[in-house]
Amino acid sequence: MAYAGIGAELEGVHAVAAALDAGRVEVLTVETARLKNLADLVSHARDLGVVVEIVDKIAGVTAVPQGVSARARPIRTVPIGDLADPSPAAVVILDHLHDPHNVGAIARSAVAAGITGLVVPDRRSAPLGPTAFKAAAGAFEQLRVCIHPSSADAVVRLKAAGLWAVGLSAAGDTPIFGFDLLTEPVAIVIGAEGRGLSRLVSERCDVLTYIPMATGIESLNASTAATLAMFEVARARGQ
Repeated sequence: MAYAGIGAELEGVHAVAAALDAGRVEVLTVETARLKNLADLVSHARDLGVVVEIVDKIAGVTAVPQGVSARARPIRTVPIGDLADPSPAAVVILDHLHDPHNVGAIARSAVAAGITGLVVPDRRSAPLGPTAFKAAAGAFEQLRVCIHPSSADAVVRLKAAGLWAVGLSAAGDTPIFGFDLLTEPVAIVIGAEGRGLSRLVSERCDVLTYIPMATGIESLNASTAATLAMFEVARARGQ
């Protein structure tokens, strides 16, 4: 089942501008003090017939809304089965990441690396709200997203659809760099900050890979590790 959608509330210049370009924005709100700097954005919105509100201060969800927010038509999410195409698929499954900045950063890198879909569990995970969209800097406008009840179940379903499940884990026994399987349809599974992959997800992966690192470094930030893995997929495929 596809969920109702994501990205109805937006903050930050890049996130709002990308939604405007996608034709989703219905109401644009700009702080008076930022009108001069955001004149082109406001003009573009008015040309599109978007309602523009000017306010003294935006009470934003993010720490720094950059003087602009928007209400928009949601981006439709997709069912898990749709992510098996196009072939060879390259999907990223997030296993309960809690930091929306990391989720947004992963989405941004996913688009840059040519990843074809992103799976986010709908429980015990960062919401795909204004903070994630701001960190993604417009990437969610270009990336197919599935919100699925369980990351472990997502692994099972994508394996049944013909994808290899490749977990990224410090406990892995195969380095991800130079891993030949990445040229096949794959689902790269990224674990939560600090905790890594959950036991059930680890057990359901076909293989656990790791990022080789210098002695004394225990782990990388989740978005950094995910970015390295996604660009290794792109490199393996000659993208």
